[in-house]
Amino acid sequence: MNGYKQSISISAKCILLIALLTSSAYAQKSIYRKDNLIAWCIVPFDSKNRGPVERSEMLNKLGITMLAYDWREKHIPEFDKEIESLKSHHIKLQAFWLYSGPDPENDKTLPIILEVLKRHQVKTEIWCMIAGIKDLDKMSQQEKIEAHAKPLAYIADKAAEIGCKVGVYNHGGWYGDPENQLQLIRYVNKPNIGIVYNFHHAEADLETFPTFYPRILPHLLAINLAGLKTGNPVKVVPVGQGDAELEMMQIIRESSYNGPIGIINEEFAPDAEDGLKVNIEGLKKLLGELGDQEGLKSYRK
Repeated sequence: MNGYKQSISISAKCILLIALLTSSAYAQKSIYRKDNLIAWCIVPFDSKNRGPVERSEMLNKLGITMLAYDWREKHIPEFDKEIESLKSHHIKLQAFWLYSGPDPENDKTLPIILEVLKRHQVKTEIWCMIAGIKDLDKMSQQEKIEAHAKPLAYIADKAAEIGCKVGVYNHGGWYGDPENQLQLIRYVNKPNIGIVYNFHHAEADLETFPTFYPRILPHLLAINLAGLKTGNPVKVVPVGQGDAELEMMQIIRESSYNGPIGIINEEFAPDAEDGLKVNIEGLKKLLGELGDQEGLKSYRK
């Protein structure tokens, strides 16, 4: 009997040790590691005008395993090939861009996007910007919420039919304000709606970020990094070349956020590959300043 009790005690200690080690490993897992990066704004911002295959090969070369697809009208005929190429190169389609207006039911591109995702059985996020609502400046706050809620709810319902989420995207204006986004998604109240937060459209958020970030945290689908150089106006630069992004990244790192991190090439370099490389190098520099050795290690592989 004593031997039996001793065996149980040893087993319990082993289970506890494994749990502690697992917990420790999980806690040390950096959100800024290389396999958690999304490439964003690399389709139209590429002087080499890479096609789907060339783009996938470039991402493989850089070791980036996720793409958020920022398309333009000329890319519509390539939608199928883009998804096929990503699959064959083992790259996840993390998101699909959508710019819509007050009446998305009349949007010609929305059904095309939904159909291609359905056809390829891809469950992803639709990063959505809604604009073009008339007389917005004459509306009360509640009227603004209701005016944006109608198209957002429609898009979210259509996305839910094929198992996709919708990310409310900050791009300036009323719709891009995080406080307004919070009110909007709470009003619409649909489980497949979240927030995509972009440093490259955060010029007005530097002072308020520590205050509103905890409130948007439960809704975050993705965070896209950029450098932010304080001044009047604030200047958007590659990651690591600003003087404000490090503090914001530290706040995010110390929070419970464990989603993906995007790096962009929106007019940082003519060649999308060069732009991504600049941001990766800047990110590595900041990881050193953050003391994020687990994240840094992922870039040496």
